[in-house]
Amino acid sequence: MIPKIDSEIGITVYSTKFSGSGGTIKNQNDDFIVSEIITEKAHAMINEDSGYAVYKLKKNGIDTTHALNEIFKKYGVRLKALGLKDASAITEQFVFTTNKTRRDFEVQEPKYSLKKIGFSSKPLSKKNMIGNHFQIKINDPTTTLCDFNEYDKILNFYGYQRFGSQRPVTHLIGKSLIQKDFGMAVELLLSFTSQYDTSKNTEIREVMKDKSRFSYAMSIIPNGMDLEKIVLKQMIEHNDPVLAIRALPLSIRRFFVQSYQSYIFNKTLSASFENNEELFSPQENDVCYDKNGNLGKFENDPYQRLSIPFVGYSYYKKTRFHHYIKKILEDEQITEKDFFVKEMQEISNDGGFRNSSIKCDNYKLEDNIVSFSLSRGSFATILLREIIKPDKPLLSGF
Repeated sequence: MIPKIDSEIGITVYSTKFSGSGGTIKNQNDDFIVSEIITEKAHAMINEDSGYAVYKLKKNGIDTTHALNEIFKKYGVRLKALGLKDASAITEQFVFTTNKTRRDFEVQEPKYSLKKIGFSSKPLSKKNMIGNHFQIKINDPTTTLCDFNEYDKILNFYGYQRFGSQRPVTHLIGKSLIQKDFGMAVELLLSFTSQYDTSKNTEIREVMKDKSRFSYAMSIIPNGMDLEKIVLKQMIEHNDPVLAIRALPLSIRRFFVQSYQSYIFNKTLSASFENNEELFSPQENDVCYDKNGNLGKFENDPYQRLSIPFVGYSYYKKTRFHHYIKKILEDEQITEKDFFVKEMQEISNDGGFRNSSIKCDNYKLEDNIVSFSLSRGSFATILLREIIKPDKPLLSGF
């Protein structure tokens, strides 16, 4: 049976026939270890005496965004990351300066450390990151854990984190933004409640449902609700939803729209699987990625991997998945043109493509610890979902 939260983020199927091992993850941070993988070419770039400084950021109990913000406030060094890593894990990732420098700089803080590994003549980019390696402890699994062998047949869904986990709302905010209903976007951000969230958070959001209590809400809102604090302040001062949304970092505003696109992608993948579409091997006329990540038509190349449209204003309709996407858009009462937001053009998104299945390498099991490597953009929690088959994903650590 598919958990309710899975359906809420567009996932209505399991890829595998494995019955599930049960168990939990993330009982403590060192149960979930993530290391970023970059290309050999990128490693070779990091050998200069000066230029853009490259560091290894190791952290525990803090997410990437907050760690980099703290480093900037404390040390005055602005760094960029290739990807975002969760707080509830021990993670290692590459970060780099946005300006050329000769400065040697290392940091050791309780929740994070920075170690310089060299300089590069030009900044690293997301193209240099090819994936992540995971080492994850599954607590209290059944003995069937050793029987899981379907790691090469898992659909490439977007995971719970993409939608807010305990408060799956980011895609709903994104939908409101492309519908130009900025008032609803503000309302959802501030006061949408979820059965999965804490009672304390729910109480605060109930207060924020009432505009007349915004000032009181501002006095009790916790530091963890930093986005809500930004929007709340703007609404108190200007009572203008557009100004309030625009006060958020551009990356966050775009993330909301991307989350809605992710929801549509999950629904597309689910519907295609339910209708027995071949999703693990590309076919004639399919759009595919080659081994170098270049997009093109099917060429009977064994290294090609099937891709599915990621809907935006330039959505490509000539695939065997258009039938499913068309119905989803009709049910959602939107069109691909809605992803061009004239009133807030900076959040517009032209769409693209995404691999239909997860590329999982180096899968190993030792006792109850699984390790594997995934390509950039794939979620470890989606692979673990297939292994554990949790009845209540969030209570199981997802």
